[in-house]
Amino acid sequence: MGKTVTKKQLKEMRRTFAADNSAKMAQNAVANNDLLDVALDRAMVQDIDFSFSIKLDKWKVTNQRRSGRCWLFATLNLFRPSTMAKLNVKNFEFSQSHIHFWDKFERANHFYEAIIDTADRPVDDRTIGFLLGDPIGDGGQWNMAMNLIRKHGLVPKSAYPESKSSSNTRGMNANLKDILRSGASEIRAILEAGGTAAEARAHKESRIADVWRILCIHLGTPPEKFDWQWEDKDGKFHRRGKITPQEFAAEYVEIDWEDYVCIVNDPRNEYYRTYTVDYLQNVAGGPPVVYLNVPSSEMKGITQKLLEDGLPVWMGCDVGKQMHRQRGLWDAKLFDFGALYGAEFGMDKADRLRFGQTMMTHAMLFTGVDVVDGKPRRWRVENSWGDKESGRKGYYTMNDSWYDEYMFEIACPSEYLSDEMREGLETEPIVLPAWDPMGSLARDEALS
Repeated sequence: MGKTVTKKQLKEMRRTFAADNSAKMAQNAVANNDLLDVALDRAMVQDIDFSFSIKLDKWKVTNQRRSGRCWLFATLNLFRPSTMAKLNVKNFEFSQSHIHFWDKFERANHFYEAIIDTADRPVDDRTIGFLLGDPIGDGGQWNMAMNLIRKHGLVPKSAYPESKSSSNTRGMNANLKDILRSGASEIRAILEAGGTAAEARAHKESRIADVWRILCIHLGTPPEKFDWQWEDKDGKFHRRGKITPQEFAAEYVEIDWEDYVCIVNDPRNEYYRTYTVDYLQNVAGGPPVVYLNVPSSEMKGITQKLLEDGLPVWMGCDVGKQMHRQRGLWDAKLFDFGALYGAEFGMDKADRLRFGQTMMTHAMLFTGVDVVDGKPRRWRVENSWGDKESGRKGYYTMNDSWYDEYMFEIACPSEYLSDEMREGLETEPIVLPAWDPMGSLARDEALS
């Protein structure tokens, strides 16, 4: 079963450590202080400036609180500036809770359809294990948000405000997972006993009704129509009257989101090809999540061009790596763990993906960039963790070195794609397995 660690090896490691003054100094420092404070590169902190040649944001950050709704916050934050301009108001928020309700409801239905679809596999099949592992997490992807908006529209926060459970989803999610897994066991039992798919779906409907009831109890019943009126920043009163969520989205969202494309940087896989992830979906029958894989430099170039054109950029990244939350900083070498431990951290981005050391964990919004001689030096990011003890009033500074290592995805209008990218967009999507890290943003977030 392999070779054990010997007493001789342990004795040698003890002797080596005891004789290493730098190791003992590091031990004393880490034992008595916060690890990140010890490893933080002081020269790096002093070198980072917080000014930007292009800065678009003139609004307060939002707060997803104790939930994993970053992808929805980032999407609605992208829509927000042009909607504020249309309404002529200083501040405005779409209801994140409204679109979150519909994601939970639609995702429950999609989960049950996946259980029916995989009923011929053993219950310990890896795909089924993955589906059961996180059947209704808070995370999601750009295309999934578009599916929800297309079907259920949007409402202002005043028409469907936050509830205790929308801002702290753990208890609600735990009970929803119980219901979904119970329903999954019942559906499989029906099919294993010789029942038809129609009988399985009839049972699914009763469980979907349970999900609806639970969501309404936790989040409130979503409005079919609401009364919309507002006062603009010049003191002028406006009344639109009764309006549906679908009408509100059509009238007050100025971004042409139907034209947006998701591009990713995944160095494991061939560039200028499209990819999808098995069972990465929330609305059954809706368009799938499709990524166009491109080099990081080209994704970065599009990000810069969008900001130069006055458009914030929705993005997905591995937020917790080399991040100082209170200072609001990212740099690929912000923390010198190698020097602290006397050990080498050697994987490149592709191997970090292959071996589980990196994945998309958070979605945010680029709102600025500092350009020197035509090249980006640092990026400004609007987070959704509130404005207290998180960055500079909720905004973060990302050094360009971090972009290449830990940035994975942006959404952009199709007109910003090169000819080679357009050709790649026409390829048949390669299906990655359900557990692939390119689908990780749709799972429960690691950080919130």
